[in-house]
Amino acid sequence: MNEFKQLSQEMRQAITAEMKAVLNVIEAQPDLFFGMMHYHMGWRDEQLQPANVNAGKQIRPVLCLLACQAAGGSWQQAVPAAAAIELLHNFSLIHDDIEDASPTRRGRKTLWTIWGQEQAINAGDAMFALAHLALHRLVDRGVAAETAVHALRRFDETGVRLTQGQHADMDFETRDNVSVDDYLAMITGKTAVLLSLCAELGALIAGQDAETVQNYAKFGLNLGLAFQVIDDILGIWGDESVIGKSASTDILTKKKTLPVLYGLSQNSNLQQLYQQETTDDAFVQQAIQILNHTGARDDATERATYYSETALGHLEAAQPSGPASIALQQLSAMLLQRNF
Repeated sequence: MNEFKQLSQEMRQAITAEMKAVLNVIEAQPDLFFGMMHYHMGWRDEQLQPANVNAGKQIRPVLCLLACQAAGGSWQQAVPAAAAIELLHNFSLIHDDIEDASPTRRGRKTLWTIWGQEQAINAGDAMFALAHLALHRLVDRGVAAETAVHALRRFDETGVRLTQGQHADMDFETRDNVSVDDYLAMITGKTAVLLSLCAELGALIAGQDAETVQNYAKFGLNLGLAFQVIDDILGIWGDESVIGKSASTDILTKKKTLPVLYGLSQNSNLQQLYQQETTDDAFVQQAIQILNHTGARDDATERATYYSETALGHLEAAQPSGPASIALQQLSAMLLQRNF
């Protein structure tokens, strides 16, 4: 039986219902203020009429609820925290789309391309504030006020780390001297800390001791690091028919991923190649050849394996139990056991 599939389906429904309550979703057509947020979430179209755009597996909030249940709590109590995490994530996406000048997301126009940058920035700001209000609803689910305040503090600390990661990511676009350590610090903030928060808050709301909560947090952190490093590997050497995108895009755009930064630190020929203004298929093939020669793929694979094993080690140390424990193992396998 696939416990993850079974549990996550019910959990996603509860998370969506909670987010809709926080974002004031009613049957009548919303005003533009809430309507823009509803559009971004996939609940409305450009005319603010009802829509149902696939929001994906909602891995982050589901991880929070699975951790709560596996740590001995009731996942229903943690639903406000899961909703808050998903809203925080989506606030960052609204702003990321503006910062990256991205015209589409999930196959639709991005918020800013329809209503302008100013309104989109404001919509993101509103979603950030509403994410906090979502977290306050923990008390309504019977969570102790002291626990809710602790959760809010960790939520805000993670928000700072998340935006620091985005700052570094944008800064790297114009920097030539980005090191592997710089990159690992960036993905820790941009990707891993939010997954860490998901698992941490789940265990916290379940009433676990500090050591167990930290094991769940470290499980999520290393899970996020492993996931990103695997993505970096697939972005260069992945099977296009499996990953669903061109495996040469990261090279063509000179994206500073882990294998590229490792290669640049090891090989002057790659440094000279990356100084070229234009890129083409020949550029891609030459770059990959040099990366193979430097051992960049092996280095990234070793790091991915280390983060994966560390994540699973902390999960084991947390001693999860019940069907949610099996679901966490299945989720980890889904994220980590990709062909790289």
